Amino acid sequence: MLAEIARALLVIFLAAAVPILSRKTARPELLRQVPRTTLYLSAVFSQWILAVAALAVVFVSKGGLAAVGFRPIHWVLFGRWGVGLAGTAVAGLGLVIFLENRGWLPPEPETVHLLMPETLKEKLWALFLVAPTAAVCEEFLYRGFLLTALTAWFHSARWGVAVSSLGFGLAHTYQGASGVARAALLGALLAVPVVRYGSIYPAVLAHFLIDATALLWLGPRFLRRPSQAGKPLAP
Repeated sequence: MLAEIARALLVIFLAAAVPILSRKTARPELLRQVPRTTLYLSAVFSQWILAVAALAVVFVSKGGLAAVGFRPIHWVLFGRWGVGLAGTAVAGLGLVIFLENRGWLPPEPETVHLLMPETLKEKLWALFLVAPTAAVCEEFLYRGFLLTALTAWFHSARWGVAVSSLGFGLAHTYQGASGVARAALLGALLAVPVVRYGSIYPAVLAHFLIDATALLWLGPRFLRRPSQAGKPLAP
């Protein structure tokens, strides 16, 4: 009974409280007052706290790590799915940025620009701390713990994927409506190998590659400030 209550509380927290906290703590007026590396450290710390809490719930419920996606997978499938998912997601993200720069989609909110690394130190933090943490913690929380719990509740993997992906999207409310939709679609994409093979490892690899590419190349290189949106691209 205690394990079920703890699982339910954590599911509710991930689905409802995290989006609210994300919205409140990622306001531009707050982000401008804090060094970017401090923001990175705060995000990393909070994600690991949530991951540890989820691990505690898993151990209390005696479900085992394999039940929440920590299941071995052949290295060929690991690489094929990880790189394939990342390539698909990065191509889609590149198309979105292209359309935003053309003025055919709303520009990214200021919060996204404020979180993009600019200095070498910030880029190293993004590569070696932010991207790996997001890959491991978010995949465990949303494609491991939350997807597993919701699939059991709904007795349906499809509903589990749909609701967990929506929760993942809402956790990115600081990126605006388009960011929520983009993250939800990404969550559904990353859930495919999890449902098929019962392993989160391909999704972890893909998540890391996506975040590293977005933070170190796509974002800094191609994102334009809202005031620049709609201007013709340089030849």
